[in-house]
Amino acid sequence: MKANAARTPALAFIFVTLLIDVLGFGLVIPVFPDLLRELSPVHGSTAAQAAHSATVLGWMSTVFGLMQFLFAPVLGGLSDRYGRRPVLLVSLACAALDYVLCAVAPSLTLLFVGRVIAGITAASFTCASAYIADVSPPEKRAQNFGMIGAAFGAGFILGPALGGLVGGLSTRAPFWVAAALCGVNVLFGMFVLPESLAKENRRPFDPRKANPFGTFQVLFKVRWVLVLVGALTFLYLAQQALQNTWSISTQYRFGWGPGQIGASLAVIGAMSIVVQMGLLRFLLPRLGEARTLLFGLVFQVIGFLGFGLASQSWAMYAMTAVWCVSFVGGPATQGLISKRFGDDEQGLVQGGLSSLQSFTGVIGPVVSTSVFAYFTAPGHPQVPGAPFLLGAAFGLVTGALAFWAMSLRRSDPVPQAQAA
Repeated sequence: MKANAARTPALAFIFVTLLIDVLGFGLVIPVFPDLLRELSPVHGSTAAQAAHSATVLGWMSTVFGLMQFLFAPVLGGLSDRYGRRPVLLVSLACAALDYVLCAVAPSLTLLFVGRVIAGITAASFTCASAYIADVSPPEKRAQNFGMIGAAFGAGFILGPALGGLVGGLSTRAPFWVAAALCGVNVLFGMFVLPESLAKENRRPFDPRKANPFGTFQVLFKVRWVLVLVGALTFLYLAQQALQNTWSISTQYRFGWGPGQIGASLAVIGAMSIVVQMGLLRFLLPRLGEARTLLFGLVFQVIGFLGFGLASQSWAMYAMTAVWCVSFVGGPATQGLISKRFGDDEQGLVQGGLSSLQSFTGVIGPVVSTSVFAYFTAPGHPQVPGAPFLLGAAFGLVTGALAFWAMSLRRSDPVPQAQAA
């Protein structure tokens, strides 16, 4: 049994931990295009440089996604055996090392080494999801999963805005600040963050399940969850368009520098907090997880279409308010899936979901950046918003699969039994 009195401070601890983690990540986003041009210059037109930078960034993100895909289930399984706290602290410490490597990297090779290390130990969000499941009753999980998005949003308010300012000093300065923040985060976790997984709920580490495909087994054993996993696959692929091309696309299309890129991401972060901590809590009791997911997908498709067709900077900000409503979909989906499984499987379930996201992170960056590179390269049709239009198409596929999953779920008695 979970003590009610322990839930609120435990959730506050995990929120602050994730906030500092995302803050460090958000710091470096505005300067990545300039850093790639510094380490891998291309002589020629602005379009040629933008296409080259997008390709390099895509492969760098793919390396990160591949490592995360291979190792996230291992760390998720270890957290089920030894607890969430030690795995979380190790992952945060290695994130600090990654930022140091990026800060001193004299070449793209060392940047790729840093991405390998970061991908292997990128377990903070996996452990955070399992942590939240540990301390939340089933009926509150979707709402509390929104804290992850809220921490992400808060970090993206402060991180990119600060990164844009610090990046004015040098392209390396934000990495040093991010490394320092991750170090503070490790100390915070060591002295403040309590363990959430009770010893009686721990399970032996099973190498057969702690592999990227083994963790999918727990998600695949229920038909409607399997179909919903398919929907999530396209949802995550759609998100790759924004994650991997926003900085390069806005710099190429509208001439944005680190400051304006940081400011735009800060706006996305602010909207994320409003949606995750405000709108989500309003919608869930009234619509339930399933309808909330579908509600968010409508706004995702409209938002991506707006991003792809925008011809002025102001339109990107206007469509941000529309697109950010889609943030209600992620926590609703996590809540639906999490409620279907027991307490002793939450680490495995969240590890499987993280592996799924990592798998799309292997192919998504190459797809989105290659689409951008193709439609901006000299001699090709000039459609620099093409990755966002692709994101809208993926959103439509997500919606169709989600409808199917919800129809299958009605014949599964377990969710209703657990909700009762």
